[in-house]
Amino acid sequence: MRILIVGIPPLRPLDVVGPVEVFGDANRLRGGDPVYSVEIVASGDEKVMDTHFKMLMLADRTYCEVAGSFDTVLVAGGDGASKMWYQLPFVDWLKRQCTGARRFGSICTGALVLAKAGLLDGRRATTHWNWCDELAQNYPSVTVDPDPIYVKDGNCYTSAGVTAGIDMTLALVEEDLGSELALRIARMMVVFLRRPGGQSQFSATLAAQSQDHRSLGDVLAWIADNIRRDLSIDVLARRAAMSPRNFARLFTQEIGRTPGIHVEDLRLEAARHQLESTAASLEEVAKFSGFKSAEVLRRVFARRLGTTPGQYRKSFGCGRHQNAA
Repeated sequence: MRILIVGIPPLRPLDVVGPVEVFGDANRLRGGDPVYSVEIVASGDEKVMDTHFKMLMLADRTYCEVAGSFDTVLVAGGDGASKMWYQLPFVDWLKRQCTGARRFGSICTGALVLAKAGLLDGRRATTHWNWCDELAQNYPSVTVDPDPIYVKDGNCYTSAGVTAGIDMTLALVEEDLGSELALRIARMMVVFLRRPGGQSQFSATLAAQSQDHRSLGDVLAWIADNIRRDLSIDVLARRAAMSPRNFARLFTQEIGRTPGIHVEDLRLEAARHQLESTAASLEEVAKFSGFKSAEVLRRVFARRLGTTPGQYRKSFGCGRHQNAA
């Protein structure tokens, strides 16, 4: 299978190298004749491509030198893609390559280039969260989903930022060669297991730390460290030396969600991590994550994720960690 990875300088190296590593490990770990032939192609007239931190990358050829068709076409992200530093002849060439391929996609801001070429019209797509609004505003015919780490719509694949391109490429390998090989590659790369596209770009813990919440900083840190304790409004308000009403109002104003939803986000994130990485029973996962019981955990999963903990573990966890119901 001939793989084309397109770089638009200045690019982000990992958006190129991450997928290359996945396809390369697939060839190596599978054994026998290589399945994938990967070619890196530059969008301009020069094979030498600048990166966002001035490290040079050498493409196999420029797009003008490409011959033949490809099984898979991926557009890497970076400043060149997000700032549209390319010429219209390249866009026309990319459109021809993508429409002639079995599948095509993007890593990070490469989605903006696909949209420019009209390849995302009428499709659901994602990109790095920082550029989702731009993608939606400039290309209203694209249904932008800012949450998943990658999205598959037909034969089109779009991923969020940087490492999400690795997750998406693992999914491509899984489609081609099976889940066992994809998991072996993930372990070899010391990736945090395999994250299917339904995983969110956002972390509840990081979201709480993303701004300087001076009045709530100590409480936010304490909540994250004590998710198994009683975290009712009354308890948290006393911790913050406020009345429950004022605390709830200020918390919602600063954090953008109620205290109850924030606590549930943290507990759900902890439970997901346990299901992904341990063989703990569902009761143990619930206790570790601060939920009152396994049944409460099941209800939260159904309401928030539309699945059961067991199905989540089957999709996200290692094969030997599937004993939860």
